[in-house]
Parts: sequence; structure tokens; C-alpha cells
Amino acid sequence: MNNFSYYKITKNKKIRYLKISKKKGTYVVFLHGFMSDLEGKKPRSFLNFSKKNKLGFLALEYSGHGKSSGKFTDGNISKWSKESSFLVKKIVRKNDIIIIGSSMGAWIALNLILKFKKQIKGFMGIGSAPEFLENLMWKKFSNKMKKEIIKNGIINLKHGDYEYPLTLQLMKDGQKNKILHKKINHDLKVVMIHGSKDTSVPVIYSKKVLKIFKSNKKKLVIIKDGDHSLSSPGSLKILKKELSSIIN
Repeated sequence: MNNFSYYKITKNKKIRYLKISKKKGTYVVFLHGFMSDLEGKKPRSFLNFSKKNKLGFLALEYSGHGKSSGKFTDGNISKWSKESSFLVKKIVRKNDIIIIGSSMGAWIALNLILKFKKQIKGFMGIGSAPEFLENLMWKKFSNKMKKEIIKNGIINLKHGDYEYPLTLQLMKDGQKNKILHKKINHDLKVVMIHGSKDTSVPVIYSKKVLKIFKSNKKKLVIIKDGDHSLSSPGSLKILKKELSSIIN
């Protein structure tokens, strides 16, 4: 994927992003997950989908992710939401938006839905993980781990093949961004997609997200044998089919 650009947010911060510009019409905005980037199959898939369907497109790498500047350990939900919001304002402007959030991206998407209420016409969550920092991490930490992160301000957590440097400021910021108790009343199509074999985030999180929306145009799609990333050819086919149903 070679059509990357960089947006200078401040003197020292540049954010890498992908876009298809449209003066008018709908934009697909894709928000990736925790410690992820735009090199995977989902952003490419949604970019190609947008090209084919003559839609605008925006996907960005938050600071400390991918090729964007900054240290991952300086980032948090508030910062990454602000950066996403900044690029939406600059690139999507006043156009309608279908927002897609993958894992942590769904949490950031919910923050953006509250901010860009009138523009957002649809939301697709993929393995949605709002409030994961507290519920799936902090609450499961042993007392020893909690003491370490409080003392040192950071802990390195191994999960599968990855090591996550988790900071105390990230955890505290997560508490400021609680969203599952909120209600979103405006009318938009909402589809939550979750793999039945997701070992990172339980399906209950997609169900919790659906409860936020008053809209009667909402549904849960469970992909049989699907994992957390839902990047297999079969999963991508379902994601694109559901995206089409939101647009039409």
C-alpha cells in the first residue's frame, strides 16, 4: 500500500494516513486497534472497497503506532481520539461518515460518534473492545503487577507473540473515557461483528456496545470460528458485505 501521506498536527507530531478524497458524498473512516497499524489486510480491504464504490476514505495511525511519530508509551485513549478527530475535521470535513472501529478502534469510534453526531450515518465494530484497559487488563492484574505499574509507571505485559508496554497514565486515562454507560440516541445503522473464537475480547463487549444505541437499525453478527483480527478471506468478505448493507 503505497499511497500514504503524513499530516503535521504540531511542530513535532506527524500522523501517517491513507485517504481517498471526495468533495461530496460519504466517507468510510477506519480506526485500527491497540498497537496495530495500517499495514494489515483490513485497511487495504476497506480502501479497495471504497475505491470500487466511489466513496471517500480515511484511515490513520495514531501517534506511537505504525509510522506515525511519537512514543507509544506517551499515548492514551484521549490523545488518540483527539488525533482521529483532528484528521476527520481536516480531511472528511462536513461529509457523511460510516465509521469502522477495530478492537480499541471501536472505543475511539464511539468517542467520535459523540463528537460528530450529525455526520455519522453508520458504525461497524469489529471485535469491539471499549473499556478494555480496565476490564480486560487492570482488573485481571495480580496485586504484584498492580504494585509494579504504580511504582514504575509502566509494566511490560506478554500476550501471545506480543509484548505490550502498559503505562499507569494509559490506565488512568482509560477510566476518564468510560463510554458503556452512555446512550446514543440519534438514528444510525449499527453492526457489531465478532469472531466466535476471539480469545482477546469476549463477544459480550459487542453486545454491550449495541446497548448504547437507541437505534432500531442495529445487529450483532458472529463469525463462526472467527478470531480477534477477522482478517481471513472469509471474514473480510463478511465485513465488506455488512459494510455494503450499512451504506445501502
